[in-house]
Amino acid sequence: MKLHKVLTIVCMGCSLTACNYLDFDESVGKTKDEVYSTFANIKSLVTAIYSFLPQDFGVIGGALRESATDNAMYVWNTSGVYKIYEDKWAPTNTIDDVWGNMYSGIRAANSYLENYNEDFLDRLSLDDNYKDEIKKFRMYPYEVRALRAFYYFELAKRYGDVPLVKRTLDLEEVNQLKRTPFVEVIDFIANECTQIAPRLPINHNNFYEETGRVTRGMAMALKSRALLYAASKLHNPTEDIRKWQDAAIAAHDIIREGWYSLPNIDNDPLYNRDGANEVLKSSQLIFERRNGDDNSFEKNNLPIGFEGGKSGNVPTQNLVDAFEMATGEPFDWNNAEHVKYPYVKGNKQTRDPRFYKTIVYNGASLMGTTVETFEGGRNGLPLEGATPTGYYLRKYINETVSLNPENPQSKAHHFILFRYAEILLNYAEAMYKYVGEDEIPVGFTLSARQALNQVRKAANMCDVTDTGEAFYKRLKNERRVELAFEDHRFWDIRRWKSGEVVTQIEGVQVTSSGEYTKIPVQKRIWDDKMYLYPISKNELNKNPGLGQNTGWNN
Repeated sequence: MKLHKVLTIVCMGCSLTACNYLDFDESVGKTKDEVYSTFANIKSLVTAIYSFLPQDFGVIGGALRESATDNAMYVWNTSGVYKIYEDKWAPTNTIDDVWGNMYSGIRAANSYLENYNEDFLDRLSLDDNYKDEIKKFRMYPYEVRALRAFYYFELAKRYGDVPLVKRTLDLEEVNQLKRTPFVEVIDFIANECTQIAPRLPINHNNFYEETGRVTRGMAMALKSRALLYAASKLHNPTEDIRKWQDAAIAAHDIIREGWYSLPNIDNDPLYNRDGANEVLKSSQLIFERRNGDDNSFEKNNLPIGFEGGKSGNVPTQNLVDAFEMATGEPFDWNNAEHVKYPYVKGNKQTRDPRFYKTIVYNGASLMGTTVETFEGGRNGLPLEGATPTGYYLRKYINETVSLNPENPQSKAHHFILFRYAEILLNYAEAMYKYVGEDEIPVGFTLSARQALNQVRKAANMCDVTDTGEAFYKRLKNERRVELAFEDHRFWDIRRWKSGEVVTQIEGVQVTSSGEYTKIPVQKRIWDDKMYLYPISKNELNKNPGLGQNTGWNN
């Protein structure tokens, strides 16, 4: 049976129970014996479980989750992200609702783990590829457990308490489920990662074919992120120091292994203008969702005025102001030199090098074309769809694709899920909260400051020398600029409980003579209920026992 047919069968199993995604029929058109009759069929089942991996190339009607933060906005008001801006989000009108999709992935994982049995190996021993495939087959259960843990994290970070289901259920059982406390879900995730990590490989053998499969580093990185979120203010209001200690240990466990490193920004394949498969060569890459060739991200984000480009997610002045000057000093609108030369002075760049890898500004070159965001420019207002902030997005744009309808060109767009810079920043934050910026307790090998400055050194930025709360402020800003548009800011704002930062969105007004004035662009509404997602009214109708998150009952 061919790969696409097995995937179709698995997907049918999910779709048969659209009435409740926690349940889908075991009767998917093939018996267990048939499904486990060849390595190809088994691999296809595992591939289907991988297919639930998250990404954020525009999941909210073209908008990135980043555009629901102070880092960006979405130009077109037809996107569902405007329901977040205007507080029109509701249990009857959900946004980014992954409840059904993640539980489909969990159900598929549970089913695989229940049916996995090495007795099947006897019948497969006559397969021509037996010796090559047997190692993969024995690794699959650990990969599937890691994926299941990841899907639980995707649920918990959105909804808080969620049902923790470790086996396949029938419909009656599903509709009687109760939500498991957030802390227990995180404990499950952390324990699973601890148990399976030693059984997973550090790397897979065939680089291009196997990159994208779960590794030991992925399981450990998931544990690091989950424990960091659990230690943060949203879920740790009493500032229990032990939770920060646990998060620090989890991140340090990865750091001390030495498997990953931060390339200099000028040499990191992650920033290659022809990213595609080159990003897979980065020494800091831990885990990614592999995607095929496509050019829709460029279509939805290239500036108005570029062939085929229709704009979309555009950076804000709020984010631009977060990028320090190249000297390490904060950008200051009251500093005449900063305002006169906000991006370049002559041929010299004046900002943090990461700015130029992330953002397209007035006068910048993109795909060999000079971008004009000034009023009346080829990419500026009053053109319909032009950026109101004065900026366009560069990160994730592949400059070698073509949107020419006569000769379109596409490239792979892999979504980074974990990379080493995040681990260092996780560690820096957890260590600061645990013991401060400079202390190195027994069992650890570097301080919060040293971890933070490793990230800055790779970006050609000077060390942070601040102390106390000033250090923590710089650390949070470092996460913001280093991980911009990688689906972190949206969640960081929530775990830090700093939702008020999204209410005033700013841009820059640019003249053709190169004068810059900061301007208000958009007012948004924030309500503290948004720290967690609402549970869909459809799910509550099927199982009222789930209960609703605070503030979402109306």
